[in-house]
Amino acid sequence: MLLVGSNARFVGTEIMPIHDWKRVPAGLFHHFHQDWTIKLARALNRGRLPKGVAALVEQRSGPREADVLAIERRAISLGAGDSGVATLPSPVAQIVRRTERGAFSDRANRVVVKHHLGRIIAVIEVVSPGIKDCRASLCEFVEKTVDFLQAGIHVLVIDLFPPTPRDPFGIHKAIWDEFVEEPFAVPDGKDRIIASYRAGAERVAYIEPLGIGDELPEIALFLSSEVHVLAPLESTYRTAWEASPQELRTAVETGVMPEPEP
Repeated sequence: MLLVGSNARFVGTEIMPIHDWKRVPAGLFHHFHQDWTIKLARALNRGRLPKGVAALVEQRSGPREADVLAIERRAISLGAGDSGVATLPSPVAQIVRRTERGAFSDRANRVVVKHHLGRIIAVIEVVSPGIKDCRASLCEFVEKTVDFLQAGIHVLVIDLFPPTPRDPFGIHKAIWDEFVEEPFAVPDGKDRIIASYRAGAERVAYIEPLGIGDELPEIALFLSSEVHVLAPLESTYRTAWEASPQELRTAVETGVMPEPEP
């Protein structure tokens, strides 16, 4: 099923386009996305999330790990009347995929390791270029994402890098193929992917293909099968970009690294 959505716009403000981070060394993007995830967590905690739900930046070990933004809660129930929480209408995205395959594996017994603030209900992954450097790294990322979904944890994946020989059709198809293999293509020039996955008996993927220069959408971040909030990607990306060093911004915009002084 293909749906065309209407993304939120920032009226009266300058739109910050997606930059071509492929132009610069991976370490520069690492600096940026570290800052971006912190700003995203702060924005979610400032009224976007319901009472009892907190966004925490979780440090990961190893150079190839993506940053993870964990959404954790003490209480199990989430009410539709909570501040910042949406239950209806259903999220809208350019592409929506659904499947019930693999649902029976969710009914088996499992051991859950809990954080002291409560169990994890959602994660946001900002994909680093290192994830796509080799097949092993990509497979590890895909397996981890699938494990989250099979454990009932909702996942939002932000991939601002183009497909590679390891994921020739993009990060979403690499993940979705683990549940159901089906054709997937994005419009020409729209090879960056943001995908929000709703866990449950019916897994649903809301996919936004984007291109360089596009505005980041406010996409659904699921807290339960019925409850979601909008992740403020555009505003937090813009804030992180404006706080980045001028030389970094120039390098990304021009694709030319500064020459070291003699």
